[in-house]
Amino acid sequence: METKKYDTVIFDLDGTLLYTLEDLTDGVNHTMEVFGFPTRTIDEIRCFVGNGIGKLIRQAVPEYVDDKLYQEVLSEFKSYYTDNCLNKTKPYDGVTDLIKKLKSMGIKQAIVSNKNQGAVSELSRLYFGDIIDVAIGDRPGFNRKPAPDSVYEAIKILGSKKENVIYVGDSEVDIATARNAGIMNVLVTWGFRDKKLLIKQGGKNFIDKPEELLKYLLC
Repeated sequence: METKKYDTVIFDLDGTLLYTLEDLTDGVNHTMEVFGFPTRTIDEIRCFVGNGIGKLIRQAVPEYVDDKLYQEVLSEFKSYYTDNCLNKTKPYDGVTDLIKKLKSMGIKQAIVSNKNQGAVSELSRLYFGDIIDVAIGDRPGFNRKPAPDSVYEAIKILGSKKENVIYVGDSEVDIATARNAGIMNVLVTWGFRDKKLLIKQGGKNFIDKPEELLKYLLC
């Protein structure tokens, strides 16, 4: 008889549940053009994402940009991206079916992301409705990933135990987050990082399709 080995799944958002790379690239390049800076390629943005939009913009602007100008650039990006973050963003194939399946199995689910809280809440609502129980983004009082703060908060809200939680992500930040939180980590191969890089960073458990996550939930 199959029994649940884990009863809780915490997902990263960008590159794991949602394909957001083109909207992020468009937002960065709009902002670069406003300030007369060189634009960035989609592959550069792919490497920059994962640590929040503050670090994304810090890496995207030229090195000579001082803190005052950086804050102006960041503000412009936030404003533009908020209004344009849904233009090309969509769930990866099979993701919606997976989270519906997990819901039907009684698996508790959460999102923990370094994207700002407002965007995480809105994207979770728009694409996943009430299927995802908790959606936590970057907000005051919590250190962003790879610190385990938000993961611990999600576990607390869900009433789960660390030993029963799987954290699913697509980057080296997610590997470190799971390690720092002391929980199981599964990595997707369809996200923003190359599998070889993730292996070098200590990644061990991989899935190539969303439905393959189920093998980790049953024993």
